[in-house]
Amino acid sequence: MTHDKYLNSQDMHNMSDESQGREHDNPQADAASKAEEAAAAPAPETELDPVEVLKAEVADLRDQRLRMAAEMENLRRRTAREIKDAKTFAISGFARDMLQVSDNLQRALAAVPEQAETTDDNGLKTLVEGVELTERAMLSTLERHGVRKLEPMGQKFDPNYHQAMYEVPNTEVANNTVVDVVQPGYVIGDRMLRPAMVGVSKGGPKEAAPAAAAPESDGPDPASGYDV
Repeated sequence: MTHDKYLNSQDMHNMSDESQGREHDNPQADAASKAEEAAAAPAPETELDPVEVLKAEVADLRDQRLRMAAEMENLRRRTAREIKDAKTFAISGFARDMLQVSDNLQRALAAVPEQAETTDDNGLKTLVEGVELTERAMLSTLERHGVRKLEPMGQKFDPNYHQAMYEVPNTEVANNTVVDVVQPGYVIGDRMLRPAMVGVSKGGPKEAAPAAAAPESDGPDPASGYDV
């Protein structure tokens, strides 16, 4: 039995020597194995150039600064516009109420009979003149604060500024022309404060199309013999 163990041990030693000999005899397998190990190993990190890093940071900071400057400019313009609108339209409610007072003054003047202008009653004349002066002063004050009276008479009906109350058959003027003003309209700045109540024409001719431009001449007129 001891002899058998010795033989087995010697056989295993011989097999190991043969395996090692085969490995040394195959250098191509060795090289392939090393190449695979090298490929599997993580690649070393390339060192970044500090100058390039600083350039990228500077470019990023410059972009942020430009964006911030643009945002601040937009904010400045928006704030200035809001302040201007607040100053312009702050009196809208007050101006609308004062227009009712102006309407009442106009009604008072309309109620005065025409004969009053030729009457010898100085008291009545003075009263009418006082009402007229009051109305003009009120409208002048409103105009200084951006309130402007519309003059729609004879203009084409515009639903943005006019409110049609009735239609007037009239074939002498273009259709949808303002032919009567029931109540004057007003704007404040570029916004509507009160539309003008108007009467518009009906049955007249439609608006004429704009005339076509005369063709330009490319040379002298052969009929006249002169340059055009």
